[in-house]
Formats: sequence, structure tokens, C-alpha cells
Amino acid sequence: MKIALVGNPNSGKTTLFNLLTGSNQYIGNWPGVTVEKKTGKLKGNKKVEIIDLPGIYSLSPYSPEEIVTRDYIANERPDVILNIVDGTNLERNLYLTLQLLEFGIPTVIALNMADLLHKQGIEIDVDVLGKRLGCEVVGISALDGTGVGDVIDAAMKVNEIPCQARNDNPSIASAITQIEKYLENVPEKLKRYYAIKLFERDKKVARELKGVNFKEINNIIQLCESELRDESDSIIISERYNYIERIVKECYVKERQKKAISEKVDTILTNRFLALPIFAGIMFIVYYLAISTIGKISSEWISNGILNRIVPTLQRFLENANCDAWVVGLISKGIVPGVGTVLAFVPQLFVLFFLLAILESCGYISRIAFILDRIFRNFGLSGKSFIPMLIGTGCSVPGIMSSRTIENEANRRITIITTSFIPCSAKLPIIALFAGVLFGGAWWLAPMAYLIGVAAIIASGVMLQKLKAFANRPSPFIMELPNYHMPKLLSVLNSSWDRTFSFIRKAGTVILAGSIVIWLASNLNWRWQFVSMNDSILASIGNAISWIFAPLGWGNWRPVVSSITGLIAKENLVGTFGILYNNWGELALGFTSASALSFLVFNLLCVPCVAAVSAIAREMRSAKWFLFSILYQSVFAYVVAFCIYQIARLTT
Repeated sequence: MKIALVGNPNSGKTTLFNLLTGSNQYIGNWPGVTVEKKTGKLKGNKKVEIIDLPGIYSLSPYSPEEIVTRDYIANERPDVILNIVDGTNLERNLYLTLQLLEFGIPTVIALNMADLLHKQGIEIDVDVLGKRLGCEVVGISALDGTGVGDVIDAAMKVNEIPCQARNDNPSIASAITQIEKYLENVPEKLKRYYAIKLFERDKKVARELKGVNFKEINNIIQLCESELRDESDSIIISERYNYIERIVKECYVKERQKKAISEKVDTILTNRFLALPIFAGIMFIVYYLAISTIGKISSEWISNGILNRIVPTLQRFLENANCDAWVVGLISKGIVPGVGTVLAFVPQLFVLFFLLAILESCGYISRIAFILDRIFRNFGLSGKSFIPMLIGTGCSVPGIMSSRTIENEANRRITIITTSFIPCSAKLPIIALFAGVLFGGAWWLAPMAYLIGVAAIIASGVMLQKLKAFANRPSPFIMELPNYHMPKLLSVLNSSWDRTFSFIRKAGTVILAGSIVIWLASNLNWRWQFVSMNDSILASIGNAISWIFAPLGWGNWRPVVSSITGLIAKENLVGTFGILYNNWGELALGFTSASALSFLVFNLLCVPCVAAVSAIAREMRSAKWFLFSILYQSVFAYVVAFCIYQIARLTT
């Protein structure tokens, strides 16, 4: 049995999916989080499959993730549709509900946000709503689990009871019935859906049909248009909203009128003049706490424990065990420093993810997309471009994938190219290392790195808009701001741990393998003989290309090869430093402040890791644009780093 979760963006689908399946899919209090179909088995009944589909506002899709939802419903036809409806925005949500009922698939309505309805003094008569829609309605709160058991029980029972959308206008009903008769090659279950789409003059749907007498269908539509004196698509939209308005009047009771807390808070947080300074201040506080205070103390304790205690102790133990010298070196000077140096930054990452999860859960992050839309539109982007950048703070891969929510192809390409400019979790250890070792624990370096990423995105938007392929008006950004929620501690901790564990898992696999390869390459020559580090394979590769980076201030082979290994995984750069330098003091001697800043900015802006590069290739769907993306990121990073070093060298 297949149950599809369908609803508007940010209606609570993924939260409900996690409750039903026990999964830990990423959730956020803003639209556009889910961009791909996700499946899972129902807890307690593995024969039932739950499908979480991307959020859509209607079944006339324009963006790729909306097409995923429509095509799945039309082609796969799940056994039951579980339509998640935001009870605080009933009228807007029911438009999609009426379209879903047109498919004739058994449907259950999960009326979500019961907790918020109670707080706002709103009561919805679910029995009346169910009778008017012709399907069962169950009140739930996906956030705290209220009613979730009841709604899944209802979905299991409704399997054999198909639902059909009601239509009170006899002229429209007659026209649609007549159109159905001309759809002989269309499966019986889909005839009503296709008839309504043809009545709306949906060209995409018309192209899907073959052998249909469109001339006769057009005559039917024109007759109805003449009778109702309006265009057919406007007629059907008006009819739906009129029907919804009548339903809402019958089932909607508001006990008291009061200005919601969210509205009061938004008068300050989204204020035209205060919004940006507040956002900048909040991000400074977040990075300051994660990098320079709470996270720094614990990271330093771990780092000192690994480098100053564990490594010497482990080395003596291996030597006393009569291990070969190369085994002692590989473990004590390769694997442990390489992996350990990266793991030392786990506390800082956890603190950062914890603070960001609070901002996401409470609803503030969606306001930032709304605020930045005003700025981004001046540079060829829209507020929709901020959503991928926000998701990219955890990992660039899902950030790049979430660009599918952008309908405008030119805007989508710019967003894919620039999303990785925002520092992801893998780049945070680089920032933290440089802040602590090369800039004397400077608290401002981390928020500055974030602001550099935003500035790089804006500058790229301006430059790329000059090219004909990218010259386009920004796609319109219409967004309903969700209500503020008090973050649930367990949910925030789960989100923080999931992201942190992903980082730890990478350290135990990719970074571990990388540390072994790097140590061997830094101690062997091309004849596979153990030599000094300066005569090694790695040194010869670094020396061969170091001249390219000399104008950036770091033409030594060690930082050059570290940047190369960072292309596998950005945190690998820190692990490489841990292997190539005996201690952090030696690392500090290899850089000036100018060259350190140049190195940091180059590695923040240049080509991302292999996984992110693969995501760019998938989302671009074109070898030409993929190669352009990689070339642009490389050249842009080089030019910015060059300017930073040369200007800093002249002025300091």
C-alpha cells in the first residue's frame, strides 16, 4: 500500500513523514525544503510505504520539483493521498485539495497546526469540512504528534473509497462531462483530471494527449465561455475559490480577534531599515559563539589532547611493540593527526548547527529570504536564491539541489554556480583553524567569511547578468511567512546531531582514506622509496604547480597540495595541514596575515568538493554549463584572492 503525502510548501509534510517512518529527513520552517520524492516504511507496518512529495500550491506545475509531485500522482497513482492542510491558512490550502480530489484517488485531509489554531482562538468544524469535501478530515499537530495515529488509521480504511471534487456550477459540470466523452484513449480514472485541465486550456497537458478531437473540445469550451462571459481558465479558478469560500464560511469559527504574536514581532524583524542590521547582528553572534567562545574552548581541549598527549603516547606504544618505522609513522603522524585534527572541530560545528537549527525552527530564516529579496532583485537574483544558500550552510549538495524551486532558468543557473560560495560545514574547520592559529583567535573572521560569501554571490549576480545567457528578469518571489514557533529542544538537538554526525562519518571514511594516501605520498618518492618530505611525490607535484599560486602569496608546495586535497572534501585541507606540519606554530610561520587571508578566501570561493561538483553536474543538465560553472568558480576565486593579497601587501 502506498500513501502519498501532498500539500503546500511548509505545511508540515516532512515533519509528518519523519513521525510516520522514523526517518530524520531535513525539515525547516520555510518553503522549498523538500525538492525530491522521499520514501519510507510506516513504523509498525512495513507493508505500507509513505511517500513525501515536494510541496506545491497547485497542479499546474512550473518548477522541476513541482513537476515531480504532479507526475507521481498522475502516473503512479498512489493508493491513498494524505493531503496535509495548514489549518491557519485554510482557504489557500484548499485550492490544491480540490485539484487533488479531481484525480479520483481516495483522499484523507490531515488538518495540521492544531496547536496554533488553539493559540489563535480559531476552531474548524472538521465534520462539516469533511462533508463538504466528500472525504474524511482529521485534526493533527505534526509538531507534537497529536492526532497522527488517527489520521494514518483513517488513511488505511479509506483505501476503497474514491473521492471526487464537487462542482456547484451546472454549466461547468456539463462542459467537463462532455469533454470526458472525447477522451477515449485516457484511462477511466484520469478522465476527469484531464478534462478539467483541457477546460483550463493547459497546453502542457494537451501535449501529453494523442488522438483527441481538440476541435470539438474547443467548441464545448467556447460555448461555456460565451455563456459565462469569461475565459475558461478564469472560470474554473473563480469557481474553485467560490466553492472554497462557501466551505470556509460553514466550518470556520474564530472566537476572538487579536493580532498574532508573529505579526507584532515582524514589525521589527522585517522592518525596512532594521531588518538587515538585525540579521547581520544575529549572524555575528551565531558565528562568534560557535567559533570564538563555546565551540573554541572544547575544540582546543580536544586538539591539545590529540596532538600533545595521544600522538606521543601512541608513538611510544607502537615503538615498544616493535612495529616497523613506517607503520609507526603512518599511524602516529598520518592517520591520527589527519583525522584527529578534523574531529577537533566537531564541538564548534555542533554549536553552529544548534544555533542555526533554532533560527530555522522558530521561523526567522524564512524572513531573511523575504528581506534579501529586495536586495537580490537589484543584482539579477530573487529571494528564492537565498533558500539554497541557507541550506548550503550545512552542506552545499542539498543546497545546490534545492535550486530546483527556481522557475527562471537563468536565475537557477546563477544560484547553482554561487551557492557553494557560502561557507558549508566542511569549510568551518578551515575558518576556525585560521582564526585561532593565524589571526590570534580573531572572533570577526568567521562572520566575515560568511559576509564574503554573500558579497561574492551579489558580485557574481551583477557580472553574470551582463552575459546574454544570464540576462533575465529575476523570477517573482511570492512567499507566505510561516508563524513563529517555539523551537522544540528535541527537534533542534536531532537536527544538530544529524548534521554533525554526517561530518563525523565523513572523517571516519573520506578523511581517513585521504590521510593514509597523503602520508604515503608525502613520505615516498616516485620510486616508492621512503625519503624526506621535501623530496616526496607530494612535494614534487606541489612544486610543479606552486608558481601558479605565487601571486596569491602562498607559492610553497605545502599549502598548494593542501588546497588540491581539499577538492576531495574541504575538511581534508585541515587534515593535510595536520600531516604536513609538525605543529600549528610551524604552520603560522609559513604565512603572513595577507597570504593567510588570501589562502582562506581562495579555498572558500573556489571549486567545492567532489560531491558538490557532482550535484552541479546533475542540476545543470548540460556539459557546457557544468564546465562554465567550474571555470567561473576557479577564476573568480583566483582573482579575488589575488586582489586581497596584492592590496594587503601594499597597505600593511
